[in-house]
Amino acid sequence: MSGNGVVIHLPGLFEELEKNAAKGLSRWEDRLLVSDRSHLVFDFHQQVDGLQEQEKGKQSLGTTKKGIGPTYSSKATRNGIRVADLIGDFEIFAEKLKSLVRMYQRMFPELKVDVESELVRYKKYAERIRPFVVESVSYLHTALRMGKKVLVEGANAAMLDIDFGTYPYVTSSNCSIGGVCTGLGLPPCNIGDVIGVVKAYTTRVGDGPFPTELLDANGELLQERGSEVGVTTKRKRRCGWLDLPLLRYTTLVNGYSLICVTKLDILDTLPEIKIAVAYKKKGKELNYFPSSISELASVEVEYETLPGWQKSIEDVREYDKLPLNAKRYIERIEECLGVPIKWIGVGKGRESIINVF
Repeated sequence: MSGNGVVIHLPGLFEELEKNAAKGLSRWEDRLLVSDRSHLVFDFHQQVDGLQEQEKGKQSLGTTKKGIGPTYSSKATRNGIRVADLIGDFEIFAEKLKSLVRMYQRMFPELKVDVESELVRYKKYAERIRPFVVESVSYLHTALRMGKKVLVEGANAAMLDIDFGTYPYVTSSNCSIGGVCTGLGLPPCNIGDVIGVVKAYTTRVGDGPFPTELLDANGELLQERGSEVGVTTKRKRRCGWLDLPLLRYTTLVNGYSLICVTKLDILDTLPEIKIAVAYKKKGKELNYFPSSISELASVEVEYETLPGWQKSIEDVREYDKLPLNAKRYIERIEECLGVPIKWIGVGKGRESIINVF
């Protein structure tokens, strides 16, 4: 289910569904649900995204140019358009769309939008999406009262959170634990286990400070072995050693009860592996994660070096059968974070997971 906190580009949604159906996805029509409070991303939002990036020049954020930021901006300025508007009175929807386009054209005179064509297009989308739309708050709470479990997946990494991430190099929503409440209408008392999914090394797509980034052969190795390419942007992900100060910070914000470490096998060939254990400023260890980009970019990183295992672990399915140095690596992460690691990913397939306990 797509919650109220999500923004949706309907052409992109149906295009993605068709691609996945062609690959064998079946019965999605019986499973897809969309909140009527979700805001709509229009093509002109995507155009505006690109125009805003152009205006920033060297200060650009490296966004995906998918219209996410402008849509959340419309939401915050209270002239956004929601799914409920689309499937409601179409004349009111049309007026809202025209008003939104006029506002953006005042801001960006070069913006060209064929509004009448968009209205014809979205009249069809209204009927196409209607069968999947629900009032999501009552739907979820009804499920909870029936004793069902709700699994919530964050849309982005914790450090892309609009409040707690590396601002301004972030997304436009709360993708940390608070998004469960604001993005679905579930109160904090309904939150059970919080599972942090963490790579065995650190990656980043786009711009912004990256204290443990590796601009050497090791960084290239992680990028190539890990197939680290942005799903949306197709840009190579920047790679670096595992950043424990960052993970300690996201643990504070999210309150992880369990952790899943993925892609441990990518480190198989390394004779030595470093872990960042502290940030320092003028030789003094920081007891907080920097809020300002300039401070984060200037931290000194203290590393611990651990011996590698130099052996393929792709076929391992039991924790005790991991090489000793691989277990030491996992145990050091666990020790520094104070959170149990319950799962370890050692390959691409769903079956490539070790259940630690």
